[in-house]
Amino acid sequence: MSTPGRPASTTSSPAATPRRLGRRLLQLYAGLALYGFSEALLVQAGLGLGPWNVLHQGLAGLTGLSMGLVLTIVGAAVLLLWIPLRQRPGLGTVSNVLVIGFTMDAALAVLPDVRSLAVRIPILLAGVVLNGVATGLYISAAFGPGPRDGLMTGLHRRTGRSVRLIRTAVEVTVVVTGFALGGTVGVGTLLYALSIGPLAQFFLRAFAAPSAPERSAVVATGQPERAILRP
Repeated sequence: MSTPGRPASTTSSPAATPRRLGRRLLQLYAGLALYGFSEALLVQAGLGLGPWNVLHQGLAGLTGLSMGLVLTIVGAAVLLLWIPLRQRPGLGTVSNVLVIGFTMDAALAVLPDVRSLAVRIPILLAGVVLNGVATGLYISAAFGPGPRDGLMTGLHRRTGRSVRLIRTAVEVTVVVTGFALGGTVGVGTLLYALSIGPLAQFFLRAFAAPSAPERSAVVATGQPERAILRP
């Protein structure tokens, strides 16, 4: 019974915070694993990759390393660039580096090779849509941006240039470099560039999780929504 003159308590039960944290962790790791799987689908389709994966594929061909391992190494190298930009990583940032590449390599090891265009086109479409789902999942978990997204938002803050300009400059650079190294550029690259923003925005809203506690030790400030969703 509530105290006269005071409203009944509306505070969450002690179990509410662990439940919210559990939901957010599930979203984070499900999103990152699905992201790696969706990227593997795009590779198998062979019709063009997203900008960063054009670079990863080119470097993989040059070094003989697996594409997932290259993705991990590049992610770690990009994360080092956060230091002069004074970006603060979160659990999601570190997990992004470790989980996506591993999942991508695991998926590529079991996915069958496909040669028929009638099969490759649906695989491409599935890869793009699932990438949007994955992006919405892991970003809305609010554990910090991925290394590449944090690079863009960090450059935006340090230079004062628009996110649109910085994103375009960075992604054109990685696509051109990756293509020169042998990465696949094609209709899938264009489809990805045009559709990933709207897809991610839709799924970000669909999977929106309760806000993280203020000053959480595992949450980085400055989510990458502007880099991914509103370039």
